[in-house]
This record gives sequence, structure tokens and C-alpha cells, in this order.
Amino acid sequence: MIKVIGVGVVAIGFALRVNTLVVVIAAGIVTGLVSGMSFNEVVDLFGKYFVENRYMTLPVVLMLPVVGLLERHGLQERAGILIRRTRAATAGRVLLLYTAARQVSISLGVNIGGHAGAVRPLVAPMAEAAARARHGEITEASARRIRAHAAAAENVGNFFGEDIFIAVGAILLMKGFFDALKVEVSVWEMALWGIPTALVALAAMAWRARALDRHLARDAARKGSAS
Repeated sequence: MIKVIGVGVVAIGFALRVNTLVVVIAAGIVTGLVSGMSFNEVVDLFGKYFVENRYMTLPVVLMLPVVGLLERHGLQERAGILIRRTRAATAGRVLLLYTAARQVSISLGVNIGGHAGAVRPLVAPMAEAAARARHGEITEASARRIRAHAAAAENVGNFFGEDIFIAVGAILLMKGFFDALKVEVSVWEMALWGIPTALVALAAMAWRARALDRHLARDAARKGSAS
């Protein structure tokens, strides 16, 4: 059981709001050391798996400078101006629309979006702009709440939408697991039964989006009454 101490390191690190990358690396090092590996062996494994999975990590690494350059030239400001022109837009509706678009795109095998490529430079600023257009200037706590919901919109849309696409890693992993147990299940069946789950997840996100808009309205009302 001592080998699962890395899970505890992750939980404590996240609870203390330590940098995510530092927490994950520390958890990996601790897990390796308590398992009897030397520090050099642990670092060697980090390098090995990074190289083996470079096709998954390199797009994110290469995307960051591009996103930074776009932000420096006003990407977030233009996104905010665009969303403020839409009178019906609210923070919750923007995030719900992104969740639905993310589910549909990933279920068709088109991987558009992501935390680095869409949420950070576009979705979160657009949701914040919608909140400011409707309620005026928002508090820092409300801004952070919107950003957290934007991250959740990405996770819900991506995670539950990808199970509908038969060529995604999650479906293939489950297929391999069932084959090892001699259980006959086709990838089409698993993808088909992923649709109800995705719809329930979208409904839950709709409830969260509505709750977010209500919270922002109450926060704006309290701020108005206090002033």
C-alpha cells in the first residue's frame, strides 16, 4: 500500500494549490523511490515515457508560444469585444455552448479546443466578457469561478464526447480490456452506449451553467446594494 503514496502527494499538492506540474513530478518521484527505484532510474523513466509519447506532448508544447503571441496581439480583447456584441450571451451560456461544440467535434474525431488552445485564450475571456457586459465589473472571486467553470466545460465536453468515437484511445483501451477477459464487446456497441452518458453530462453542465449565472447575478446585486 505504501506504493500508492503518490496519490496522497497529488491530493495534498492540489489542496495546497501548488503548481500542477511540480505536484505530478513530485508524486512520480516519491512513488518510484518507495518502490525501491533509485532517483536516476525514476528520472530515466520520465525521459523514456516523454520520448515515447512525444506525439501527444509536442503539440501542446509547440502551441503555447503561438497562443502567447496571439494573446500579446490582442486575441483576448477581440474575443471580449465579439461576445459583448451578443446581447443574449451570459457566462453560463458561453460555456454550455462550448461544451456542446466540444462534445460534437470530438465525437466526430475532430479534436478542436483544449485547455491551452481554446479555454485559456478564448473561452474563459469570452465568458468573463459576457459576465461584465451583463453585470458590470465583476469581482476577482467571480472571475476565478468563471475560469474554473471554463476548465470544467473543456473536461466534460472532451471526456464524455470522445467515448462516442470508436477510434479514440479510451474506447480502444476498454476494447483491449474486455478482450483480455474473453468478453465479446464491439467498439460500436461501446460508442453507442457512450451517447446517453454524454447527454447526461451535457445536462449536468447545463445545470452548472445556470447555477453560475445565478451566482453572478446575486454577486452583482450584493455589490450594487453595498455601493
